[in-house]
Amino acid sequence: MSPARVGIVIGAFAGRANRTIRVLWLLELSVLLLAVTLAVWLRFLDDPASRGLFIDTAPFRSLLVAVFVTGAMAAFGLYQPHVRHNRIDLMLRIGLGFAFGGVGLLVLYYAVPSTYIGRGVLALSLLIGFVLICTLRLLVYGLFGVEAFKRRILILGAGSNADLINRRLRRRSDRKAFTVIGFLPIEGQAQVVAQDLLVDPNGRTLRELALDLHAHEIVVAPDERRGGLPMDQILQCAQMGVAIVDLPAFFEREAGLIKLEIADPSTLVFSGGFDHSFPRRLSKRAFDIAAALVLLLVAWPFMLVVALCVWAESGSPILYRQTRVGEGGRTFDLTKFRSMRTDAEKDGVARWASTNDDRTTRVGRFIRATRLDELPQLFNVLAGDMSFVGPRPERPQFVDQLNEEIRYYNVRHSVKPGLTGWAQLRYPYGASVNDAREKLKFDLFYVKNHGLFFDFMILLQTVEVVLFRRGAR
Repeated sequence: MSPARVGIVIGAFAGRANRTIRVLWLLELSVLLLAVTLAVWLRFLDDPASRGLFIDTAPFRSLLVAVFVTGAMAAFGLYQPHVRHNRIDLMLRIGLGFAFGGVGLLVLYYAVPSTYIGRGVLALSLLIGFVLICTLRLLVYGLFGVEAFKRRILILGAGSNADLINRRLRRRSDRKAFTVIGFLPIEGQAQVVAQDLLVDPNGRTLRELALDLHAHEIVVAPDERRGGLPMDQILQCAQMGVAIVDLPAFFEREAGLIKLEIADPSTLVFSGGFDHSFPRRLSKRAFDIAAALVLLLVAWPFMLVVALCVWAESGSPILYRQTRVGEGGRTFDLTKFRSMRTDAEKDGVARWASTNDDRTTRVGRFIRATRLDELPQLFNVLAGDMSFVGPRPERPQFVDQLNEEIRYYNVRHSVKPGLTGWAQLRYPYGASVNDAREKLKFDLFYVKNHGLFFDFMILLQTVEVVLFRRGAR
C-alpha cells in the first residue's frame, strides 16, 4: 500500500479527527513512559543504586508497557472519535484497556523474562498511568471543541451534492476536525443549501475569497461538472497552498465510507486502491492463517462448551451450514454453531434475521449476542474460503436481490468475505435492503483501501464489538 493510501486508511480509521487522534496517541504514549519512570523512582526511593541500575535498562521495557496499554485501549475504541463516550463509559474503557494491557504484559514477561520490570514497578506504573491518562483525556476532549484546532473548509457548490455535508456530517461529533466556513454557489447551478450558510463573493475571485476567509481547504462539490467549474481559479488556490479535494474523497476521508450517491465509476477507477498485488495477497493470507490459529488456540474450550450447550438444549445438528457468496461470486458453505430451531426455514424460503427472532433458541440468543456462534468460521478462514477481515458474506438469494437494487453491490465480491469487517465496526447489524445499502458504503471503503495495517486495526476494534455486544442480533 502506497503512503497516500495508508494516510487515507489511518484518517478514516481514526475518524474525522485523525490528526488529533495521532497526537493524542503520541501524548498518551509519552504519559505512560513518564508513569513508568515515576513508578521506578517511587519503588526505589530508598535504594538509589537499584534505581540507577533499573533506569539504565528501562527505556525499552518502558516502551513495551506504553505500547501494550495503548494497544489495549485501541481495542476498546479509545482511538475512534466517532464513538462518543460519557464519563462513566470513558473510565470503564480506560480501565479495561489498562487491565487487558497488564494481562498482556504478564504473558509477555512469562514468555520473555528479560522484559520483566517487577510487580511493584508494573503495579505503580499502571496506577499512575491510569490517573494521568484519565486526566489527559478529559482535558483533550475539552480542547476538541475549540475552533482554532480545526481545518477551515470552504465548499465550492451549494446544490444537492454540497448539501450532503449538512445532512450526513451535521453533528458536532462529525466535525471534530473541520469547520465549514461557507458554501460558494456555482454560477448556473441550483442552490439547495440554506441562504444563511452561503458565502457572498461580493466581486471577489475564489482565490481572494479563500485568502479573506483563511480557508485551509476547498471541497469541490458541484451537481454538474461539465463546463461549470472555475478551474483556473481552483488552480490558483492550489498554487498558494490551499488543499483541493473533491466531494467523494472528502467523505472517504472524513466518514470512512464511499458515498454511493456521488460516486461514479471514474471516482472508483482513478482514485487508486484495490490492491491485489502478490505481496498484498501473500501478507493477507499469512495474516488470516496466523490470526485464525491464535484465536482457535484461545477459543477451543469455549467452542467445546458451546457445542455441549447446543446439543443439550435442542440436540443435533450442533453445526449449521449455509451457502454464502464469496470472492468472485463463487459460493461456499459457511459453518456456524446452530442458533435457531431445526425447522427455522422448513419452507425453504430465505429470511433476514430480525430483532428478538422467535426462531432463535435460548442458547442461540446468547451465542449470537456474544458472537460465539461465529467461531466455526475460523475453519472457513483456514480453508481459504474466507478472510479474517472483509465484507460479511451474504446468501445467494439476497445477493441476487441486492445486485438488482443497489448500485456497485457486486464490487464487494472482489475480495474474500470476512469473519469481521469495517462495516461491522461502523454500522449496526443489518437486516434489510436499506441496511445493506448503508453497509455497502463501508464495505466499498474497505475493498478500496484494504491493507495489512487496516486489517490489524479492524481486528483490534472487533474486541470492543464483541465485549460491548454492539451490532449482534
